[in-house]
Amino acid sequence: MDKLNLGKHISGQFTAELTAVMSKVLAMGGLVERQLADALTAIQENDTQLANSVITADNKVNQLELEIDAACTQIIAKRQPTASDLRLVLGVLKAISDLERIGDETCRIARVALKTFDKDQEHLLVSLENLGQLVLAMLRQVLDAFARMDEEAALLVHQQDVKADRQYEALTRLLMTYMMEDSRSIPKIMDVMWSARALERIGDRCQNIAEYIIYFVRGKDVRHASAEVIKNTAEGAS
Repeated sequence: MDKLNLGKHISGQFTAELTAVMSKVLAMGGLVERQLADALTAIQENDTQLANSVITADNKVNQLELEIDAACTQIIAKRQPTASDLRLVLGVLKAISDLERIGDETCRIARVALKTFDKDQEHLLVSLENLGQLVLAMLRQVLDAFARMDEEAALLVHQQDVKADRQYEALTRLLMTYMMEDSRSIPKIMDVMWSARALERIGDRCQNIAEYIIYFVRGKDVRHASAEVIKNTAEGAS
């Protein structure tokens, strides 16, 4: 967390509060990352016990969001942070909202693992593997970038979302082809399609967190900006 400059404050308590908040955010991120990894494993291995543990873990994710939100509210009320400190607190509030929603999406994925697929339908689940591993890598990388407030690493994650979107679109077309070939498989294909949609949304959430990192480091809100503007901002170009 070297870019956070948490040691600069006159109040040691303020520094401690910011450090504690960041530690909780990273703990929440780690838990969500584990949820996603386990949800993907549960689908590939038809592991209902693991799927249930993913769903159960969402309660802890929700609780962490509440705790971090309360801590940030208290910091704003007590410390009235300005400049980069305020950007950090605002970035944290936005990031935990996205992390909580990623947790919700992983639960949707895990619930598919609780359903029964026939042998001739298992290939539908395998089709999720490539997109799932790409999105999981994005989540890991953006959490690492958030821990270090590394805008260059955040930019790389942001750019990867295009690849995730393309994989999602290709997978959707493939699943629609399966539906046309065998109408009896439509309910199962829809389950897989909703899982793919959940993965695509997780990729979008990772992209959001990358934007918060750039906002903290550069002081410029790049939401809704073009890819070129975001790239120039992250690289410090004028």
